[in-house]
Amino acid sequence: MNSKVERVDSELNLEQRQNKTEPAYWSGIFSMTLCVFALVASEFMPVSLLTLISSSLDVTEGMAGQGIAISGAFAVVTSLFISTLAGNVNRKTLLLVLTGMMGLSGAIIGIAPNYTIYMVGRAIIGAVIGGFWSMSAATAMRLVPENKVSRALAIFNSGNALAMVIAAPLGAYLGTLIGWRGAFLALIPVSIIALVWQWLSLPSMPVEKRTMNLRSVFSIFYLFRRPVVVVGMIAVGIFFMGQFSLYTYIRPYLENVTHTDPTTLSMTLMIMGVTGFIGTTIINNPLKHGFYTTLVTIPLIMVAISISLVMWGHLEGLVIALLAIWGFVATSAPVGWWAWVPKTFPNSAEAGGGLMVAVVQLSIALGSTVGGILYDVSGYESTFLSSAILLLIAAAMTLLTARMTVK
Repeated sequence: MNSKVERVDSELNLEQRQNKTEPAYWSGIFSMTLCVFALVASEFMPVSLLTLISSSLDVTEGMAGQGIAISGAFAVVTSLFISTLAGNVNRKTLLLVLTGMMGLSGAIIGIAPNYTIYMVGRAIIGAVIGGFWSMSAATAMRLVPENKVSRALAIFNSGNALAMVIAAPLGAYLGTLIGWRGAFLALIPVSIIALVWQWLSLPSMPVEKRTMNLRSVFSIFYLFRRPVVVVGMIAVGIFFMGQFSLYTYIRPYLENVTHTDPTTLSMTLMIMGVTGFIGTTIINNPLKHGFYTTLVTIPLIMVAISISLVMWGHLEGLVIALLAIWGFVATSAPVGWWAWVPKTFPNSAEAGGGLMVAVVQLSIALGSTVGGILYDVSGYESTFLSSAILLLIAAAMTLLTARMTVK
């Protein structure tokens, strides 16, 4: 039975052994990092552009927020099945196709004449996100020697962290300067640069020929046989649902409740990004000294912030301070959960990573969807309070995961 679960890793392990003596392709690592930056920026840029998008496409802000939901949904499907469905396709070719699709998505969104076409563009970027992220660790292990893999993955994460810092404020700034369409079109040249760079720097990455069948496609779900995996993934999923049911609607909240001006809005989003970047750089120390304590404490802090934003949304200075703390803890939390993967799946880290990508993206989709519906129907109060409830449940499930792990 273990062989079924570990089939996802068999190709990776073989590749590691074969490439130990090969040179490191650091230029390829950096080209993929640029792609990571553009992907994360593409995924979360709508957060700072919801008001402009909804006005231009004549839809509600909640409907505009569904653009994040649909990208998450398509990312889920792609992350679960791309490795098997791609079959014998050279991984360099696959990465180049995904990068080209990223540029295509920016173009479709930028010229979308209506809401439907806008959602098509968002669906495409979701497929790229799921495929790229699920392949990133395996690709890093093919590009550098085994003892350099952690460094390569850290470089990938730096692209993610940088995008989280500047995506929202950059989107808000570009939206004011050249419009929301221009903000998405600006990602096209970045995609082209990443595509050419990867084409020049990545080596050919053929895969072993294998036969695809229904059992191999769904083999990743064998991981759920362990109760701690089920509970842990529920904790992860509910956490990200709670986070993004609130985070997706920060801009309309700041504009309509706190009544911030455009400059202050961009500054607030920048502050959230900067504190988030700081959080990701220092979270390792608390995790080392109290892994599960840290993962339980983070959602509890976010619960307090969610409730406080409802109670004192008219106090601009306090709101900015609360959102700065939110950025600090919310952005650093994924570092802990990604560290949970090798702890929980020591022999199936790649399969566990693919499952984690799927759960996170599905939760982002559900969180932004539920938050958008509540925002349109009942206002921001119900959206933010539902976030607090979800985060409280996430803390409880994380505590249960910790107890099951200790046993």
